[in-house]
Amino acid sequence: MSICVFGDSVARGIIYDETKSKYIHFKNCFINMFSQKFNLPMKNYARFGCTAEKGLEILNRHRNELPSFSYTLLEFGGNDCDLKWDEISGAPEGEHLPNVPLHQFEEKYLKMINIIKSAGSVPVMLTLPPLEPERFFKWVSSGLNRENILKYLGDVHAIYRWQESYSNAVKKLANLHSVCLLDIRGAFLKEDKYSDFLCRDGMHPNEKGHALVGRLLGERNFLACK
Repeated sequence: MSICVFGDSVARGIIYDETKSKYIHFKNCFINMFSQKFNLPMKNYARFGCTAEKGLEILNRHRNELPSFSYTLLEFGGNDCDLKWDEISGAPEGEHLPNVPLHQFEEKYLKMINIIKSAGSVPVMLTLPPLEPERFFKWVSSGLNRENILKYLGDVHAIYRWQESYSNAVKKLANLHSVCLLDIRGAFLKEDKYSDFLCRDGMHPNEKGHALVGRLLGERNFLACK
């Protein structure tokens, strides 16, 4: 039995190191924790900045390898819903589309699910960890016109609601197509102060966040999914 992973920087195990003031790869990320706990061979194809659109391309490149993996984990949405903040800063009254519009996000995700199933591997979907809106807003608006960005958003918490719509789409796809779902978002939101489990950027799980997700994967063992 073995698993493979397709996703973005969250699944890759990228965290922001405040001491070094840069993003680093956290070796004890939740994917590695799960692999080690159950002694499962694991191949991680997740990439920093990856969207469902790019993930589909990567999945297709490794299509012939999928039958050798019992389970294929999918973790997308954070980059898909992201906006071009510099463009919003310069023209807040214009129309600004996310990297991957929601309907396209769902289409690309469904294609990945079908490819995995047809290969005989079991797809497992992960919801998005929640954003901490104040922290995230400060991060993405650094060096830009914050007043213009806020004018476009209406309020800072619009960022949270917008990102949440992509996580809800993941849940909907899982329900509609009978795919095993691991609700990592729910695990964060059950904490009294979920922001303590996120990096300074307000979006990436920190070391505590990875430990939290690692425990969730261990407790809700998806290896029972068929």
